Amino acid sequence: MVKKLIGKKLKDTRLKNDMTIQDLADRSRVSSNMISRIERGLTIPSVEILMKLANAFGMSISYFVEEAEKGSTLVFTPKGSGEPIFFFEDKHQITSLTQGIRDPSFTVFYDTIEAGCSSGEGGMVHTGEEFAQVIEGSLEFVIDGDRYVLKEGDSLVFKASLPHRWRNLHQGTTLVLWVVSPAPQVE
Repeated sequence: MVKKLIGKKLKDTRLKNDMTIQDLADRSRVSSNMISRIERGLTIPSVEILMKLANAFGMSISYFVEEAEKGSTLVFTPKGSGEPIFFFEDKHQITSLTQGIRDPSFTVFYDTIEAGCSSGEGGMVHTGEEFAQVIEGSLEFVIDGDRYVLKEGDSLVFKASLPHRWRNLHQGTTLVLWVVSPAPQVE
């Protein structure tokens, strides 16, 4: 989460200053490849690199670190603009609606599942609870051996310690709203 927060803050600051990655690289003496990796949340910059980047904007290093350390106490997500966090062969896309919240005890996902996509034959098992509501389409759940078919508007909540799996029964895309507690680590 720290990687993503620092990366987002760096990219937002660069764009607000109307700079390309190469402009920032020239100004900060940090390679454009490193800047790109930081902005995409693939790496946490060293203190030295973070200082160079902060100096390029005439700011202190705390500008980036405080934001990453604290996170946000409020996340507003306009329709269609959540944070994409998972893609699988263009058949399954998960978008977070809570990315960036500080110390989350739960997370909310918007899941786009194409026809024929499933979680696999094996049952998933983990700690916590899950809530799923089908917004559009139809999804089959098998939880601890029992089968449930959810259609538009139907929801299901269960202990995630029960073996569970799902598959899209709809001929087209199924859209699902998930609430998962505790919040999984998303890297």
